Amino acid sequence: MRKTETYQVPKELEERVRLSDFIGEKFVSIPSRKGMKKAIDKGLVAINGTTAKTGDWLVGGETVELFEEASESTPNLNLNIEVLFEDEYLAIVNKPAGIEVSGNKKWTLENALQTSLNASTELGALSKPQAIHRLDFPTSGALLIGKTAGMVSTLNKLFEERQIEKKYHAICIGNISIDGRVETPIDDKASVSIYRVLSRLESDKYGGLNLLELTLETGRRHQLRKHLSSIGNPILGDHNYGIEGRVMTGNGLYLHASSLKFTHPISEKEIYIQSPLPKKFQKLFP
Repeated sequence: MRKTETYQVPKELEERVRLSDFIGEKFVSIPSRKGMKKAIDKGLVAINGTTAKTGDWLVGGETVELFEEASESTPNLNLNIEVLFEDEYLAIVNKPAGIEVSGNKKWTLENALQTSLNASTELGALSKPQAIHRLDFPTSGALLIGKTAGMVSTLNKLFEERQIEKKYHAICIGNISIDGRVETPIDDKASVSIYRVLSRLESDKYGGLNLLELTLETGRRHQLRKHLSSIGNPILGDHNYGIEGRVMTGNGLYLHASSLKFTHPISEKEIYIQSPLPKKFQKLFP
């Protein structure tokens, strides 16, 4: 289930009004009050990131979001996805390398979530839990999942406001300074990545191997891969941005989303979940 439309309630209303009375003709995809009431009852409507009820009041300035109901024809896969954290509202799973997060294909991680996670009993529970962010096909690691429509909206806002801290680990090649900040623009947009070297291994073939911890201040597509390549230290196994003759084959990309840290929107407790480094990392850096 994905967000289809957003409506911004005017900041100043003459008087407060019930959601079901106000929102009936505001969305193009559901232009009737009756249709909107059904959508609200199904948990497909959120107010400021929280699943809405027909009796909720609007006072002005709220953001109302409409979600589409998941198609029952979407395939379910049993891929035995490792669950690192889960409650009624959200989950964090360990994405394997070599699978897309989502898309118009059968073999995606989202299609395996229904068989990997417990169904939420909260209002607005999604029949198909939804990934909040993306990891590239060859990248493994911690992936945040929303289990209710309201939580999907809330977590998306936390990402937009940079309230969710993501850390990565990678193995890059060549000589590199002990720590650094890369600000090479990506697609003409400001982009910032920060790294520090945790360990180094001599290698004649690759000019040295380095285990890095990385954080992003921005979230551009392939940002870490492009940034490390731009300073002459591409990630080991990167066929897109590697150096000819120095691309390892057979073991995939050495990039792993190693942790997520944020404040849980419901419990207000700090969530800090780590995803252990894959065995291929540990073989090079025990």
